[in-house]
Amino acid sequence: MMALNRHRLKHLATQGTLGAKTTQMLLTHTDQLLSVILIGNNLLNTIIPVLTTSIALHTFGHDNVVLSIATGIVAFLIIVFAEITPKIVGATFPEKIALPASLLIAPMMRIARPLVWFVNLFATGILRLLHINTKGGRDQRLSTEELRTIVLESGSFMPTKHRSILLNLFDLENISVDDVMIPRRRIEALDFDAPFEQILHQLETCYHNKLIVYQGDIDRVLGVLHVRKTLAALHNQELERETLRELLTEPYFVPTGTPVFQQLQYFQESRQRTALVVNEYGELEGLVTPEDIIEELIGEFTTSIPRSASSRGGWDDNGECIVTGGMPLRELNRWLQLTLPTDGPKTLNGLILEMLEEIPEGDVCVRIGEVKLEVLRSDDQAIRTVKIFRPATRTGTKLKKAARD
Repeated sequence: MMALNRHRLKHLATQGTLGAKTTQMLLTHTDQLLSVILIGNNLLNTIIPVLTTSIALHTFGHDNVVLSIATGIVAFLIIVFAEITPKIVGATFPEKIALPASLLIAPMMRIARPLVWFVNLFATGILRLLHINTKGGRDQRLSTEELRTIVLESGSFMPTKHRSILLNLFDLENISVDDVMIPRRRIEALDFDAPFEQILHQLETCYHNKLIVYQGDIDRVLGVLHVRKTLAALHNQELERETLRELLTEPYFVPTGTPVFQQLQYFQESRQRTALVVNEYGELEGLVTPEDIIEELIGEFTTSIPRSASSRGGWDDNGECIVTGGMPLRELNRWLQLTLPTDGPKTLNGLILEMLEEIPEGDVCVRIGEVKLEVLRSDDQAIRTVKIFRPATRTGTKLKKAARD
């Protein structure tokens, strides 16, 4: 009874398994259940030696040696056949034994209720004298880390992809929009003050259906432009700057540090698909969409600006990969199955600079955890290109950690 998995028992009860609901009911009254089982167990364990002693005295007389041997044999048989062996079997196959046994124990509890009440009267008094609160130990709720452990240990019971999604779901509680947003430098935006021919060319060749429109400086956002509607208007009439301004929709701003779960709810309530992340000074830090958050759960599935040809294929035959320094660490971990830390800087450039504490002037190699990195190109502002070497050993545990990142 005590070895049963309460969550599995609840599932069996909802499935209508024989004895599951009865067992569930018995376990809600642990004090009465233990009292019935222990009273019966101890009564039998007491009666058997008494009967054995009486038989030995009747058969062999008052022989101390015979009494000692009989007592030792009975004690040995009780320990082996009435205690250790059945308890091991019960702990190994709790469902097969507890569910049928509950159908016998339930009526026994009703019959023995007066005796159980009398015994528990003394037991409860002793617990109160010792200031032991038995109600506090019945809380069966699991913490997030305990649930994570259950998912990790699910093994073959759960497909790998499903397990990865659940682990990523737990991690969403600890990340904010800063971790999933498209950084400021990678935002495809339209300058309203640019020559009109350049604006038209950008509209026809852009990678996204919505563009951020700014005036002069990207911190001065005018609104969000729906590219498809704009091109349709271009075919129907002559497009002018004022017409372009009329097509803009109000920008939607969110502060940095907003939890992604909360932001996903905001998207749902406001019917927005694009949010601009701004810092405490009102400066644009990045852009986030519902797809960016969902990709943290199930991996990349949307179309974005293509990566360079060298990085699209991942690891080459030599176990190397060349990426840009501005690549987000979470995306890099998910793409190459790495375990680079994500609790500090958000990009590969920031992580290397935090470690070196300066911008390298030439080629520099660093090792972060198990990952070896080589800076290929940098300038006065940031590291531009980095070569990553695939870790030599990859165990199952590391793959699980990479899946969480």
